[in-house]
Amino acid sequence: MATHHKHLLNTPQTLVVDSLKGLTLLNPNVLLDEKQRVIYKRNVPQDQVSLISGGGSGHEPAHAAFVGDGLLTAAVCGNVFASPNVAQIRRGIDLVSNPKGTLIVVKNYTGDALHFGLASEQHRASGAVGDVRVLIVGDDVTVGKTQGGIVGRRGLAGTILVYKIAAAISRNGGSLDEVEAAGKLIAQSIGTVGVGLEHCHVPGTEAGETHLAADEIELGMGIHNEPGFQRLQPLPPLKELVDKMFTMVTSTTDPERSYLPFQGDGTDEVVLMVNNLGAVSELEMGAVAGEAIKWLQERKYRIRRTLVGTYMTSLNMPGFSFTLLLLPRPGSNSPLSASQILNLLDAPAHAPGWKWHSLIEPGIPQSTQSESGSKIGSSQSEPALAPEDPKAFLESISRAAEAVIRAEPEITQQDVIAGDGDAGLTLKAGGVAVLNAIQSGRLQPNNVISAILTIAEIVDEDMGGTSGALYSIFFSGLAKSLRDRSTASPIVNLDMWSKSAAEALATLYKYTRARPPSRTLIDPLTAFVEALPNGLAAGVKAAKDAAEATKHMVAKAGRGAYVDQKRLAEANVPDPGAWGVAVLVSGLAGL
Repeated sequence: MATHHKHLLNTPQTLVVDSLKGLTLLNPNVLLDEKQRVIYKRNVPQDQVSLISGGGSGHEPAHAAFVGDGLLTAAVCGNVFASPNVAQIRRGIDLVSNPKGTLIVVKNYTGDALHFGLASEQHRASGAVGDVRVLIVGDDVTVGKTQGGIVGRRGLAGTILVYKIAAAISRNGGSLDEVEAAGKLIAQSIGTVGVGLEHCHVPGTEAGETHLAADEIELGMGIHNEPGFQRLQPLPPLKELVDKMFTMVTSTTDPERSYLPFQGDGTDEVVLMVNNLGAVSELEMGAVAGEAIKWLQERKYRIRRTLVGTYMTSLNMPGFSFTLLLLPRPGSNSPLSASQILNLLDAPAHAPGWKWHSLIEPGIPQSTQSESGSKIGSSQSEPALAPEDPKAFLESISRAAEAVIRAEPEITQQDVIAGDGDAGLTLKAGGVAVLNAIQSGRLQPNNVISAILTIAEIVDEDMGGTSGALYSIFFSGLAKSLRDRSTASPIVNLDMWSKSAAEALATLYKYTRARPPSRTLIDPLTAFVEALPNGLAAGVKAAKDAAEATKHMVAKAGRGAYVDQKRLAEANVPDPGAWGVAVLVSGLAGL
């Protein structure tokens, strides 16, 4: 079957903003920051934890149409299938942050995890009012445990259940700790599987060729047109398809996909979400929902709630997904009971994307009770933390920038072999931007905290990509840790640098699963941080050794994980990102 490639729009370039403007007309309770593409509540409560979500556009109604009372406080919207940048996310945080704090809930995709994570760390490092935390949701059961060992499962429609429950806790006056704990509980208790009759089409791109035969369907297709887990041909009857999908979610014997502790003995209680991925008719969705309920009831799963509709799409993909939320058992040590979760799910929510659902169980004629459950933050004045020698401090930064600029041809050649060929140019762009900041006076050497925050902003703005986000998260974490220690001494010393670098590395570990040895920049960075207490020269040597060692490693993450490992071993080149770290710290030390 052919991909549907005709769209209703003015231009592909203006489609996202045009859609958001339409949403504000539909819902006068929200406002739009058009430049940064942030939808936020007109009146932000100062006595409730704010909830933010977002990501690439193309998944509507997620997430912008879920901004409203009882749901999200703000949503940050990127281009179609592309993560919003850090400036957009920072604006979203600034618009809704308050002393109660903010929880960001995002789907587990690299760009979203890095950019939302970096924005939260920059906010925390800035000293602005209100803590900001990030909860990353991965609920796709078609991603096996081996395949997702590093990157984890993809985030799908279950994400909406996470922030619905978390938002209800917030509305009831819960603390940031309580809101986050509720979100984590739901995130750990959901499993989702999707299926598509065909891929979607992105507006503004060439008309796509058919990916699937007329009698073929793809199980586990991603919401960004990623290939699925398995193709089924001929197209099975709906009853058989539902059986295959739910077996994947509820299995306790599949070593790759047994993510949830179902008992299968008639005592399991669930919430069922049936989600339209964009282009399935309401007629068909009714049949899908009916088969889903029938399958669960026949196998003695007690369905406490059923949500059916369009919650998270993949543009015009003709497909659907099932999400099961496994409710806590009586007597478990769960922070929320099943009845509490149901009350939170049933709590009033007023947003265009939230669909009506029955407050009684399917086929059980009895009612259940239903209960419900910020201004821009201002930055503090920057504390003073001086380097031991401001001139030498600035010179070391200049040397590091100049070193990565000189190394660009070498790193680029390494990346042509081991990656996508842009690592050298990315690092060079960061180095040039840092030198420009020094020359313009934007980067001042008298306060290491403000200097490092400036570097964090520069590398995010000018480097971009995954490496830019990783460096910027590390520098933001470094600045925050130094800020926390600034009351102990007016001048930074090696002990402060070492401990702050260790905490910055721990911050970075929250947003990447790469750990040494992984053949990534994490290897030399970790080695440098661990050796730094013994002096800068010791840290540089450790980083160089770790970068050199990546020549002989099997790539577990990063660009090298997608390259033929045999060919990579024969090339005998280090990981370009790892080599870049070694070059940078060598320049920093003048070695």
